[in-house]
Amino acid sequence: MRKELWIAAFSFGLFVVCPRMAGMIQVIGKHSSVSLWVTVLLGTAVSLPILMLMVFIFSRWGIWGALGLCVLTDFGAALLMKEISFKAGVETLIIAFFVILGVKIAPLLTQWIGPKN
Repeated sequence: MRKELWIAAFSFGLFVVCPRMAGMIQVIGKHSSVSLWVTVLLGTAVSLPILMLMVFIFSRWGIWGALGLCVLTDFGAALLMKEISFKAGVETLIIAFFVILGVKIAPLLTQWIGPKN
């Protein structure tokens, strides 16, 4: 169990650093003059309770509940980024849209790969 936990935790840590996050760093860097290092540190602190909320929601209402929270946080990020620049808000919304689209398309595409595991 300990090995499985470390593998799952390490995999989750790697997955958190995703293309969506790189897109947000690019948007923030392009549309503001804030330190990206400080932004990432503060953003990580802000994200911890939200991640815990997502796990709680997932345990109660499954993947659709967790995705619902994620959609809300993406829209919240877009609204907040709009305060830096309207284009930043729109870019954030577009990034969120493609993530939602990916969640819907990925299961359909993996059905073609082979047997279900």
